[in-house]
Amino acid sequence: MRLRILIRLLQFLAAFAIVLGIALLYHKALPVNATTVALTFLLAILAVSTFWGMAVAVAMSVAAMLAFNYFFLPPTGTFRVADPENWVALLAFLVVAVISSHLSTRARQKAADASARQHDVEKLYAFSQGLLESRNVMELVNRIPGQIVRAFEVGATALFLADKQKVYRSGPVVPQLDTESLKSILARDEPVIDTANSVCFLPVRMGLHPVGSLGISGTVLSRQTLEAIATLIAVAMEHARAVEQVGQTEAAREAEKLRTALLDAVTHALRTPLTSIKASVTNLISNPNLAAGQRQELLTIINEESDRLNRLVGEAGEMARLDAGEVELNVEPHPIDHVITAALERCRPSLGTREVRVNVTGGLPRVRVDVARAGEVLVHLIENANQYSPPDQPITITAEASGECVVTSVADRGSGIDDPERALVFEKFYRGKDQRYSVEGTGMGLPIAKAIVEAHGGTISLTSQRGHGSVFSFTLPIDRGRPLPAASHP
Repeated sequence: MRLRILIRLLQFLAAFAIVLGIALLYHKALPVNATTVALTFLLAILAVSTFWGMAVAVAMSVAAMLAFNYFFLPPTGTFRVADPENWVALLAFLVVAVISSHLSTRARQKAADASARQHDVEKLYAFSQGLLESRNVMELVNRIPGQIVRAFEVGATALFLADKQKVYRSGPVVPQLDTESLKSILARDEPVIDTANSVCFLPVRMGLHPVGSLGISGTVLSRQTLEAIATLIAVAMEHARAVEQVGQTEAAREAEKLRTALLDAVTHALRTPLTSIKASVTNLISNPNLAAGQRQELLTIINEESDRLNRLVGEAGEMARLDAGEVELNVEPHPIDHVITAALERCRPSLGTREVRVNVTGGLPRVRVDVARAGEVLVHLIENANQYSPPDQPITITAEASGECVVTSVADRGSGIDDPERALVFEKFYRGKDQRYSVEGTGMGLPIAKAIVEAHGGTISLTSQRGHGSVFSFTLPIDRGRPLPAASHP
């Protein structure tokens, strides 16, 4: 607490020092007009509000107004104002400075909230993936607390199950997570978030029926994240019970249903930050007092983040539909060039100036394909190559006939993939251990591509050499007809 107070005090002193430095610079060394001085003060206040918050920025605004009056408004050297119009100027300066500080601080907070929610979504992916590894209820309930501690980086977790009247724990024993507190949450049937003690409690429901309660200590998670965790736990427990009750064949079928249910739950969690970001965009657009350049920059940043999350939602929904077998293909004879051209058009904005080389063997037969869906496969492979290879290295797309199929390949010159990971890259939500935090993504692109290719009756594969890059290839069945010449590509 003392350290926090000392840091805060130093921030205030630094803000005052900045005001004094600007005033002395323009008063002694670099004489300019009063408008330039006022704009410089405003820019400094905006910067301080962005990094140190509203309170420091308001104090700095008052200090800047006094310095502006003392050094630059006649009579200089006093706080007296001779011209009544200067009172209006001083008041306008103070109001603009405070409003700008407030808007800058609020926009920064919104961006930080969006980033935190995205981080929570990534943790939910990791958590849901861990739940799929359990094949019976006892293994699952023993695994859940540890999975939460690792995935969400909390101090301790306790899971209470009503039917067993038992608490399963991970992490150090925390007095707040006692059995009676967990039972009381089950009876109340509503979440409790104690920010002061960094403790969260929530009921775990199977449908509308509460079956247990969960306590988390050490980190305060958002209500949306807590509800998503409870949903995932309930679905995973239902799945584990089903696996115990049926044979191996039925168990495999239920596993697919679980993956779909988990994905639907995570999709719901993704929409919350998307709504929050869009709301902040609306608020900023409706406020006319923010400087045009700053306002446009903030709107651009938030809109880009919104579009990115919206894309994630689309991928999650696509995977859910593919898992459920609800996607129908419009298969017709087409040259593979149509698929490549459509994919490159979609990828062009994200590729920027990167060189893309297209080598299509002449006279290839048509393939039986849904151009839109197959183009989606190629888009995932191209974007994957674009993300995981240096920007100055080209991407090469090739197509050639092989037996009863046309093989299309996307080659990059990235870092390559280790042998143990090659068998996992097409698994749902899996991301490479070296890039999972440095490269944006959800681990859904390649599984979606695999599902679409297999729906066409084709296969998808990976060849990679560490340090030399990777080649993703997929096959599409040939439609026996007149061979077509290869089309030209940019």
